[in-house]
Amino acid sequence: MKKLLFACHVAILPIAAFSASPNPAPSPDHQEYFAIRIYQLKTPQQEARVDSFLQQALLPALHRQKITGIGVFKPIGNDTATIRRIYVFIPLKDLAQFTSLPEQLIKDAQFLADGRSYLTAGYDDPPYVRIETILLKAFPDLPHHAAPWSAQGYSADRVYELRSYEGPTEQFFANKVQMFNEGGEITLFEKLGFHAVFYASVLSGAHMPNLMYMTSFENMAAREDHWKTFGADPTWKSLSSSPQYQHNVSHIDIVFLHAAPYSEL
Repeated sequence: MKKLLFACHVAILPIAAFSASPNPAPSPDHQEYFAIRIYQLKTPQQEARVDSFLQQALLPALHRQKITGIGVFKPIGNDTATIRRIYVFIPLKDLAQFTSLPEQLIKDAQFLADGRSYLTAGYDDPPYVRIETILLKAFPDLPHHAAPWSAQGYSADRVYELRSYEGPTEQFFANKVQMFNEGGEITLFEKLGFHAVFYASVLSGAHMPNLMYMTSFENMAAREDHWKTFGADPTWKSLSSSPQYQHNVSHIDIVFLHAAPYSEL
């Protein structure tokens, strides 16, 4: 049992050095926190094993913790990649929920039973290569994550675009965050129908200072049309040429994703 409890503790969400004191019920404009977990995998067997763990054990356990709207995504072309990846997006009401989650999962007997094959894997048969966790806080102009396609159900053609914008310094990064919020970039995305899932600042990750956001489209052709329209929009041309917002992005990473059939987003 000690081995199982230890495996559960390290495999779900790392304990961060934040206060775990209880918070009052969030207001409608209360900014959510997000954890993005990225599983790195070498083989189809590992991918199937993590898929099973997420679908059969982790997502149901998160539901028992009143966490819903969980997204599970895989890069387009994942099946031919040398290193496969699974992205898990977990919305959280506050940092206390983030820090307490490993302990809550350890206490969940159903989770321990459902995830036993994954949680007790041997050193010579691990279910993944590495796990990366990114902690984020939602932007004030979209304080809660969205599920833009929830009414339409799953589609294999739907494209989710995850972007990371790195700033050359903390000051330039803050300037880009302001450009999204007060500057009106989020408003423009909404006007043009980009179907955003979230916009957020990274609080802990490997590429700081950076922000991340996810937009979604019916298919890749729709994605190309939307970005073409965005680039030609007078509001964007004015915003991007403003002296106030120059040189605030030093590097951009873009990942195109499909949702797993059991994803909630």
